[in-house]
Amino acid sequence: MAYTDKEASSNSQKKSEPEDSGLRLAVDSSRNSSPPAESENMAANNKPQDISGTTREAPNRSTVGGGSELSINPSQKQNPQSDEQQPMPGTVSDNPPLRNRKSSTFADLGMKLRRRRSLAQSDLMAVFYPPHNMSQHIITDTPFEARQLEGVKDEDLNKLELDGVPSWEPTLERSIKAIVSISANCVRSFDTENGGFYTATGFVIDAEIGLILSNRHVVNPGPIVAQATFTNYEEVDLIPVYRDPIHDFGVFKFDPSKIKFLDLQEIKLAPHKAKVGMEIRVVGNDAGEKLSILSGTLARLDRNAPNYGTGRYNDFNTFYLQAASSTSGGSSGSPVLDIYGDAIALNAGGHQKAASSFYLPLDRVVRALNYIREGLEVPRGTLQTEFVCKSYDALRRLGLSPEIEEGMRYKFPEKTGMLTVQNVLPKGPADGHLQAGDILVAVEGVPIVDFVSLHEIVDESVGKSLKLTIWRNLKAYDVTVDIQDLHSITPSSFVEVGGGVFNELSYQLAHTYCVPVQGVYVASAGYMFSMIGAYRRSVILSINHQKTPDLESFYKAISNLTDGSRVPVRFYTLGSKYLERVSIMNVTCHWHSFRIAHCNNKTGLWDYTDIPLPMPSISEPQPQTAYIQKLSDNLKPANSIWPSIVTIDYYVPYLVSGTKFLQFYGPGLIVDKEKGLIVCDRDTVFTSLGDVYITFAQSIVIPARILYMHPIYCLVVLKYDPKLLGNTPVKNAKFHPDYMSGKKRLNHGDQTYLVGVGNDHQPVMRSTHVASRSLIRTKEAIPPRWRTVNCEGVALDDQPPTQGGILCDSDGLITGFWVNISTQNSKGKEVSFASGIDANLIVPVIESLKRDENPVLRHMDIDMWTIRLASARPLGLSSERIKQVEELDDNIPQLFYVRSILDPESEAGKLFKSGDILLDIDGQFIKKITDVAILPDDKKEVEITLLREGEEITMKVPTTPLYGMEGTRIVCWAGATFQSAFLAVREQLRTIPSDIYVSSTSYGSPSSRYDIKPNSFVIEVDGTPVKTLDDFYKIIKAKEDNAISADKEGDGDALTQSMHARVTLVNMQEKTSVVSVKLDEHYWPLSQMIRDDSTVCGWRTLL
Repeated sequence: MAYTDKEASSNSQKKSEPEDSGLRLAVDSSRNSSPPAESENMAANNKPQDISGTTREAPNRSTVGGGSELSINPSQKQNPQSDEQQPMPGTVSDNPPLRNRKSSTFADLGMKLRRRRSLAQSDLMAVFYPPHNMSQHIITDTPFEARQLEGVKDEDLNKLELDGVPSWEPTLERSIKAIVSISANCVRSFDTENGGFYTATGFVIDAEIGLILSNRHVVNPGPIVAQATFTNYEEVDLIPVYRDPIHDFGVFKFDPSKIKFLDLQEIKLAPHKAKVGMEIRVVGNDAGEKLSILSGTLARLDRNAPNYGTGRYNDFNTFYLQAASSTSGGSSGSPVLDIYGDAIALNAGGHQKAASSFYLPLDRVVRALNYIREGLEVPRGTLQTEFVCKSYDALRRLGLSPEIEEGMRYKFPEKTGMLTVQNVLPKGPADGHLQAGDILVAVEGVPIVDFVSLHEIVDESVGKSLKLTIWRNLKAYDVTVDIQDLHSITPSSFVEVGGGVFNELSYQLAHTYCVPVQGVYVASAGYMFSMIGAYRRSVILSINHQKTPDLESFYKAISNLTDGSRVPVRFYTLGSKYLERVSIMNVTCHWHSFRIAHCNNKTGLWDYTDIPLPMPSISEPQPQTAYIQKLSDNLKPANSIWPSIVTIDYYVPYLVSGTKFLQFYGPGLIVDKEKGLIVCDRDTVFTSLGDVYITFAQSIVIPARILYMHPIYCLVVLKYDPKLLGNTPVKNAKFHPDYMSGKKRLNHGDQTYLVGVGNDHQPVMRSTHVASRSLIRTKEAIPPRWRTVNCEGVALDDQPPTQGGILCDSDGLITGFWVNISTQNSKGKEVSFASGIDANLIVPVIESLKRDENPVLRHMDIDMWTIRLASARPLGLSSERIKQVEELDDNIPQLFYVRSILDPESEAGKLFKSGDILLDIDGQFIKKITDVAILPDDKKEVEITLLREGEEITMKVPTTPLYGMEGTRIVCWAGATFQSAFLAVREQLRTIPSDIYVSSTSYGSPSSRYDIKPNSFVIEVDGTPVKTLDDFYKIIKAKEDNAISADKEGDGDALTQSMHARVTLVNMQEKTSVVSVKLDEHYWPLSQMIRDDSTVCGWRTLL
């Protein structure tokens, strides 16, 4: 039975649902899938799964002076006349003369226009703009009044020309050359971001050294691979050189010499030019389009930072600008331009249900840029405190004194509020010093009413202490707070282990959930940690009783473990921070690498360092003995069977063979305790690639390996080491001899007993009767996966909910298996049901395995179904055949026909046609489905008589061998998983294009970005046909080797050719496509796994 948890069904981890704020980051993402599991509002389908130092606990240096009065003397106020507003930079102060002065009317009009422009900019008077039928460029930032145009004829308006006044057309023509479309792959989930592909916008701010400004959520806090495309479609690689820890901006670097065919431009940053009422243009990659130009008018300059939802990236401690420009996904990082082509802000996000767009002011960007140009680290300080701006009316309700309000209004007449404390993080520098609701009045005696002034002091005081004057409960207080380095609590490293990604908990996430900045954050649970439910947004507190406050202690705790051991892990989820959980984790490091990555801002890569994997125990595992629960007499006959029943947990490290889940569970039955053989259903052990753990007596857990997976019936045989059970009194299951031999089978009305395992792992017993017996119907799945065919099952009158179990008689002798069957309904949704199947179906396999032989069965590659005589008569069935059917004992009169061909390319599959009615096999009339479903290995060829097109035909049919392990090799490249085409794939196609089947792709990988679609086949690489996995592996390995050689030799052309692979694909609908995949051996190297029975898991990884 598969876990229903969505986390287990994809590469993305289970997440708590974030709050729907109605806001969205303006980044456009294309992700296949993992989908992301959480309901984020970011305009990205996948964007997809921290090292910093630990939080420094601030010493108690607070000098809370109860009742100390704030010293702001109104008599010392400055003259407001001295703070005259200067003309907006770039405007025309000495207005140029009008051309074509043909009359005094034009001269008077020109003077009035100039005067009104100045008044409108200063006083924001109501104006309107000239009609769009003017032949000259419309001066959209120069207002007109209606009365000024009265009496002016239309033909005179057409002659009106203004000189020296800017126009949007040349401004945009110049600016567009500096704006780029950014395509990026977040190759690993990290911090607030999910792995995946997305598009956004950026613009050149320094053409000489090659700097591009965009948003932080575009530059991304985690590892990315990004390219910028200029307006003439020249493409350059981008290196992330700076990501602000809090504010939504970051900087890329590129090589300007790579731009050969474009006159490279840069856009100046002018944050001081932003004014309410200013006309703007937002130019960028809106909604993924190459270029969009959106217009708007600045409406606000002091909006609090938008909230994009809990658990996501959120900016804070800054004002935002706002306008109704209707930006959408893909426009993140677009410059907000004035008419002179200067950037006054950076587009960041918008409202989903309104036209409102939000822009980041550029004041702190300008400061950071100065450090970046010098190659220095940008100093950033923090109090681990969030401030918000509240208006004076709200401040009065908080108790702000009239004297302070008067003083602040006089000193800052253009401001309408002050900063207040929104929240203070526990164990941060301000914890115990500041409280929510405190009103910030001054820092080091300097009055503060805005974020820029606050940052100017805090960012320059890292490692120092600052005195803050606050207003609290009608009194002023002075508190001293240490300023912490913000970069020290911003992760720049991560650990990969067990297929997951882990970084130190960031200030971003700690701020969102109001928890201390400490612990190891699960960015992507992967394989090993998903077993215990430590999904994304969990924080690991300890492993095997060793505390993990930071990343170093985390990977050291794992390094000290033993591969194959089971250890306790303590963790909590950020959404339920007070509910700690302890789960037992199986240490399985043999599927994935164990390494740590550090951010390298010079190369843009995250440099990996391998960490030694946990080694298997040197000593032999010690046997364990457990007591098996004795059931009461009321549960007869379950009490005699219970010592033979175990529970099984199965974990899948990769999504192969059509599986959508990573975890499965169900019961098993001991059939040979001396050899350690257990039988379970294929809904519990779905594919051969994975780890099996068996629990005996609900006490002892030991590993097992897959010995045989039945290709047709829903049965699997596992093998464990009996020595590990010590003296645990397990028993072999006892089968009823008549049902074991096939002489008898369960039929309508037969009494039977169901003994199963409930969802609480306790025994379930029910006395019931067989309600019906019929073929088990399953549907071809999408994606293709194994399904039960040609098998009869029984339904019961009373079917209690169980994980599975057995059917037996009153003496406890087994007559059948009670298995779980999974399939899909007509809408493609996963469904499952329970059914009983005959005990004798597994007998040939068990007998071979007991003799240490590899079972080989045969079949005719057909899926059969029943047909009634009423339907067979019109198809030409003779009266003799009808009589033959009617004379059968213990059987409903019916025949079997070919419903579909399981492998159209096999020798047997080529001989049959859909609709063929089967009559005889080797001269014997076909009475039951078991007569033709599975054949012994010595039946290399059989003689089949069938009815086709009204005529009986007899033909020799070569049978196809069936092996108990479908698939012995897996190849991983570019984040995609490739395997040989298995039976479930072959039955859905007439012709298999190749034996290289794409099973799955990973978020953030080149395969996902460049559209290598799952459920498709690779037929060519760089024009060379490939037929097998070996062909494919060799040609990709050669390309990677050539790329390494070209890079060492400095051969740019050869490197470019080797870094791209043209892959030709054919999908399940036989449609051909060609994609060009850029190799990424750093994050997504070529590797393979092969079947190896000498290992515990049955597989070995080769790099």
